Amino acid sequence: MNPATACARVLVDELVRHGVREAVLCPGSRSAPLAFALHAADGAGALRLHVRTDERSAAFLALGLAKASGRAVPVVTTSGTAVANLHPAVLEASHASVPLLLLTADRPPELRATGANQTTDQVAIFGSAVRWQHDLGTPDDRPGQAPTWRSVASRAVLAAQGDRGGQPGPVHLNLPFREPLVPDGSPGGAERDGRADGSPWTSAAPQAISTEPIDDDGRRTLVLVGDLPLAGPDWGAAAAEVAQAHGWPVVAEPSSRGARVRALPHGSLLLGSADWLDAHRPERVVVVGRPTLSRAVAALLGHDATDVDLVGPSGPWPDPGARVRRVLPLEALRAPGHHAGVAHPDWLAAWERAGRAVAQAVSPLTADSWPSGLAVAATLLDRLGTDTSLFVGSSNPVRDLDLAGAGGGPLVAASRGLAGIDGCLSTAVGVALAHDRPTYALMGDLTFLHDVAGLVVGPHEPQPNLTVVVVNDDGGGIFTTLEPGAPQHSDAFDRVFGTPHGADLAGFCAGAGVEHVSAQTAEELAAEIGLRPVGLRVVEVRVDRSAHRDLRDRLHQAAASALSDRAGSPAS
Repeated sequence: MNPATACARVLVDELVRHGVREAVLCPGSRSAPLAFALHAADGAGALRLHVRTDERSAAFLALGLAKASGRAVPVVTTSGTAVANLHPAVLEASHASVPLLLLTADRPPELRATGANQTTDQVAIFGSAVRWQHDLGTPDDRPGQAPTWRSVASRAVLAAQGDRGGQPGPVHLNLPFREPLVPDGSPGGAERDGRADGSPWTSAAPQAISTEPIDDDGRRTLVLVGDLPLAGPDWGAAAAEVAQAHGWPVVAEPSSRGARVRALPHGSLLLGSADWLDAHRPERVVVVGRPTLSRAVAALLGHDATDVDLVGPSGPWPDPGARVRRVLPLEALRAPGHHAGVAHPDWLAAWERAGRAVAQAVSPLTADSWPSGLAVAATLLDRLGTDTSLFVGSSNPVRDLDLAGAGGGPLVAASRGLAGIDGCLSTAVGVALAHDRPTYALMGDLTFLHDVAGLVVGPHEPQPNLTVVVVNDDGGGIFTTLEPGAPQHSDAFDRVFGTPHGADLAGFCAGAGVEHVSAQTAEELAAEIGLRPVGLRVVEVRVDRSAHRDLRDRLHQAAASALSDRAGSPAS
């Protein structure tokens, strides 16, 4: 067996021994040894292989698979620009703590810096965005290399999954191969075998975590739950249970998992009502996960009258307001603590009444706003059950989902690591392939077009069951709600911020062989999403982005008006 084939087979075998069950491959010549090894593993039922022709989409597909499963997922490319195309997904995985394995084939050292075709410096190409990186020695005919290959594969998986107490995230293995790059039919030697019992070459005992509980210290406390890992324990539900035990109100973002069930409706509107908040300001905020959506949340966490305790995964912690006093692991949510009952029942009741008042005030606006992104989001939350998954894109859709305000509903996933529009369609496909529940996605037209290659799923590949709802406002609608969308900037706005494209989404779908339908009314949309997803299909809802700013303003005004008679009431 030639060295490149032997190395690839050993690496793939060791990844399987570590529990890798999904892999994504892009076609290429230098990566041929890995392609043959993965194809063989797929044929043997050891893992499931997904082949994509676009490296950027492939990387986000792997990210979606890893996000939903919690397991490391490799994405394999050839050398050159193929590697660079992984970088957007690497950054998202790094900031969102998603275990991604980057297996990049490379030219051997003697071809580097020679001008050889498809050869560039791939070593450390992802910089500090990866948890660990290694440039493997070029396989050759020397005996005794297999233990090194297996050890490197073990290190890669353990580092990606944070199994040694580190923060999960992307890991890069750069793999230089010399020709021949295809199997030659000769048998492999026994020295390449792994552990006889089928176990990994190297395993790691979980790190013991000793932590103090989140106890009530007598101060008025608000629990703010941001983005949380999609796989593994439901830390959002655990945060809600702690809050309920202490009598603390909860504000939760859409991707906070079980926290949304007990969260106050329209929490971001509550926090954005300055007069009411000043009269009911918490003395302490317990932040769980990573909040990213609302400027009102950022203002709360940066206020000099508020102490902040943060509960989150291992690794660096979010603190843009520089107010965090304590950092605790997520396991603190399950540490036994002292529950003395509700210390400030009147203050808690005021928050709960305010949530109900805001919900009553904005509900008619939401219902009457069709067609709008807000109405689309509300329809999805109303019609999708707790047994479904919903991937939501960045920019307006995730904010519309937040403003829609409903608790419960589907399991919501989002790319909130860097909150970019890169690869969202492919990430949603990955979530759908990894989950056995009906899966939907909500995204804007630019997000959809930015990853239109994600529509292309070859006939030999596992097919996702995913319904994608696209809110098409013909451009960058979110900018209408921000400072550039103010009337005094109207001369420049449309060209450099609104960026109308006039693209035919149905035409893109037809070219990829994907079903496309248009929903003209809320009832039509409800009917479309009421169909259990079978295959990949797109439901388009056209909206007018010129109405976004006014609708957001009316929501905030309605909330402020509903709370105005409560602003002066004393905080208990």
